[in-house]
Amino acid sequence: MLALERRNLILAKLQAEKRVVVSELSALYDVSEETIRRDLDKLEKEGLATKSYGGAVINEDFSIDLPFNIRKNQNVVGKQKMAELVSALVKENDHIFLDASTTAVFVARALKEKEKLTVITNSIEILLELSDVSGWTIISTGGAVKEGYLAFHGSRSEEAIRSYYADKAIFSCKALNHERGIMESQDAFSNSKKCMIASSRKKILVIDSTKFDQTSFSVAGKLRDIDVVITDQKPSDQWLNQFEELGIECIYE
Repeated sequence: MLALERRNLILAKLQAEKRVVVSELSALYDVSEETIRRDLDKLEKEGLATKSYGGAVINEDFSIDLPFNIRKNQNVVGKQKMAELVSALVKENDHIFLDASTTAVFVARALKEKEKLTVITNSIEILLELSDVSGWTIISTGGAVKEGYLAFHGSRSEEAIRSYYADKAIFSCKALNHERGIMESQDAFSNSKKCMIASSRKKILVIDSTKFDQTSFSVAGKLRDIDVVITDQKPSDQWLNQFEELGIECIYE
């Protein structure tokens, strides 16, 4: 097993159990306790865990970005439900942007029953997911790739997004805040979303309930930029009232 693969498994275990013990991990992955300690050192340096006596605990800081493969396995049921709700809004022959969020991967899967869609995306995972779909036009933005993120970003990616005008932009975010709006953990992801918002007719934000009333580092857009919010649970009355005031349709199960 590669060290990166083992660290991702440890991180997934941390996400599920909130705490891990060195001796147990050593036995589980058949490596020395010193190797496990080095793994935990690495996770701590990345801001994903905090070492404690005999093990480590998860870093609960909401602004920290988990690796894509870990995030993809979080709230799977909720993402599937939201993806089905999104699918009902997409018509055949639509031109759509899909961002590089894990939620958008589930949306891409839910859309596979459609015909003749054009999808523009900066997500490497979505490009792979849709590579076997016939009758669609799949467009990659290209750009730079950052370690740990299956996404294109940077000036070339943003330029590609701006060169199109889509019927719908379907995207997620790190946090949604009453005052700050749509927020992301990094400027690179905010900039991509800003370009998609500016280059589309209808803007559809897809977020699970844990992202409401949170903040993150970078502002990707204002609430007034959104046309539709799709989520996995009914938002608070305060949010529903604000959506109504802004003319935002909110869809949930």
